[in-house]
Amino acid sequence: MDGDYISRQEHNEFARRMEAENRRLAEEDRRQNHRIDELEENVKEIHNLTVSVERMAVNMENMLVAIERQGNLIEKQGKRIDEQNSRIDEVKNAPEKEQAKDYKQIKMTIITSIISAVVGIVIGAVITLL
Repeated sequence: MDGDYISRQEHNEFARRMEAENRRLAEEDRRQNHRIDELEENVKEIHNLTVSVERMAVNMENMLVAIERQGNLIEKQGKRIDEQNSRIDEVKNAPEKEQAKDYKQIKMTIITSIISAVVGIVIGAVITLL
């Protein structure tokens, strides 16, 4: 049975190696846990970023709808403004058209009067000669 036992020196060497291995494993566990903690923090940040991007996408979609509505309103208002401008132009041009008609009428009256006077003079001259 003497062969089944190990010497104190072998036992101490084995214990020293086991302690060194345990320290190495504990250090590796500590490093792994630190890396896992950092990864968990990164995952939280990515999640927060994803939520923010999703909110931003929803806000942009809402803004697009609002801009389209405003564009339609602006287009309708632009048409109304164009209609009002054309009406204003008609009102502005109406006196000019009336003035042009009045001017033509006065001109025709003057020409008619001159022709009538000339004809009257010619007829008067012809009668005096006879």
